[in-house]
Amino acid sequence: MEERDELTRPVEVEIRGLILDPVSNTPIVILKKPNENVFLPIWIGLFEANAIALELEGVGTPRPMTHDLLRAVVQGLGARVVAVVVHALVENTFHAKVVLREPGGGDVEVDARPSDAIALALRCRAPIRVVEGVFRAAHTLDAGEEDEEGRLREWLESLSPEQLGKYRM
Repeated sequence: MEERDELTRPVEVEIRGLILDPVSNTPIVILKKPNENVFLPIWIGLFEANAIALELEGVGTPRPMTHDLLRAVVQGLGARVVAVVVHALVENTFHAKVVLREPGGGDVEVDARPSDAIALALRCRAPIRVVEGVFRAAHTLDAGEEDEEGRLREWLESLSPEQLGKYRM
């Protein structure tokens, strides 16, 4: 039972960066366990990568983007984003949920693509979490302490085109 609990436990992660898959030119968001050098790459769409990058860089837009609109709707309803959780990897597709806290205190979980959930979490200053089992199911990298960025690049370059393109949004 402990093993099962461990696999379903969400771990808070940080965004380590956005890079391009050198084979398909598809953006990849790299999530990292903060106290471990374990990385999780998630291939995302170009528009979502742009929305994440703009928020990471603190760049405003003249008009609200979709994720800004969603944040405004959530806030306008008196709710707040408590967290986003990447909770499954099914047939090479990551699944996420946005956890909303209603004004009365109840939580509502909304199905989302990880890329949209991450873009919303950044705008709402909500934590991003990944279920431990997803790290185990996905092709993750344990980079060790020294030269983590170089090891990450080397690992991504070592993947075959089939491995690079295997995870869908």
